[in-house]
Amino acid sequence: MLIDTDYPDLSVRRQCELIDLPRSTFYYEPCGETPYNLHLMRLLDEQYLRTPFFGARRMTGWLRRQGYDVNRKRVRRLMRLMGLEAVYPKPRLSKSHPEHHRYPYLLRDVEVIRPDQVWATDITYIPMHRGFAYLVAIMDWYSRFVVAWEMDVTLDGGFCLEALDRALSDGVCEIFNSDQGSQFTSQAFTGRLLQRDIRISMDGRGRVYDNIFVERLWRSVKYEEVYLKSYVAVREARREIGRYLEFYNRERPHQSLHDRTPAEVYFERQGAA
Repeated sequence: MLIDTDYPDLSVRRQCELIDLPRSTFYYEPCGETPYNLHLMRLLDEQYLRTPFFGARRMTGWLRRQGYDVNRKRVRRLMRLMGLEAVYPKPRLSKSHPEHHRYPYLLRDVEVIRPDQVWATDITYIPMHRGFAYLVAIMDWYSRFVVAWEMDVTLDGGFCLEALDRALSDGVCEIFNSDQGSQFTSQAFTGRLLQRDIRISMDGRGRVYDNIFVERLWRSVKYEEVYLKSYVAVREARREIGRYLEFYNRERPHQSLHDRTPAEVYFERQGAA
């Protein structure tokens, strides 16, 4: 629902109340960086997928070799803003909360042999023409099927809950794996899982390949969709990424799935069960 700031009889405050939207979210401006910094962020994002072991020092050197006069301080700040951290193959966009309960990692030596046995989730940064947004996805590990996804311009966690609610409206898994970010350790998020008797698994720091399948999804999304376009607005990004994820689920064959699509594997084994 859109808020009409020119409507004479209904204030922005009242409109926000009617749709249960915090006014801070309405007034939030995602484009707080200069066009030059946004350009650098896109370059950093692309290079990070190729060399996730690059920290601020190596990224600074790489940018300088591309002809950009930048210092390490600027690069470090932009990487932190984007949630990029060296060594870890995924952007650590979600930061842990000291008061939230952290669950143990349950997938060590576990053989995933059927759909809905393990779901995993992660967040990635999405560059746009002006500003940026964040994308969360919930994936079935066995089939690589994207069960649900959502986008937002902030990392407050609400969009992660929306994605989880959408996933749980269609089914449940046995184990749900995530990192230890505050979006996933919050009582609201874990409570939904526990209510459905889903076991919660959380990556330990330094576990490089905990969420490798979601990381491969991000690489596909970015190289086959995001980097080919320059989204003007979040609405456009949501529409186009939604189309791509539908293609990814139902039309894009995976070599690891014997050239079948995630949907074919996910629903075939569901039916057999």
